[in-house]
Amino acid sequence: MNRRRFLCQTGALGTLMLLAGCNTVAPPAAPGTGSDKTAETLPLINALRAKRGLPPLVADAAAGKAAQDQAALMARVGRMEHNIGLGANFHDRMKAHDVALPAGENIAAGQATTERAFLAWVNSPKHLVNMLGKSYRGLGVAMVTNPASDNKPYWAMVLSA
Repeated sequence: MNRRRFLCQTGALGTLMLLAGCNTVAPPAAPGTGSDKTAETLPLINALRAKRGLPPLVADAAAGKAAQDQAALMARVGRMEHNIGLGANFHDRMKAHDVALPAGENIAAGQATTERAFLAWVNSPKHLVNMLGKSYRGLGVAMVTNPASDNKPYWAMVLSA
């Protein structure tokens, strides 16, 4: 056997042995610090809906819990995304939280205040469509920061039927 092949084979074997014996798993990130922003957001969204002749939304505890969990997950991984993780699915998340369907979700990151997050959603056509959805009656909004993502604010709004 030539020396190069021998080194490659033993190097690969050594690496496999090292990996097999290595059992270091990063500890889970702390859950972060969050707050329910539903009460602050309701007057803003209801004023917007009233201008369009739509009925007001009410606070929905299930939607609030779903928003809190989504904001916390985004803050933990440092990524603004609706479906984070293997097998993540919006519909399944809403069902798991007992959110009345159909449901919608708006997410944002980086806004320091409720007003700024709300304006970001208003200025985004797809998010605005969600907030003006005629089938929605409930609302939950949360913001979470986490040291794992440099305490950047992550926002989630869940609208429920």
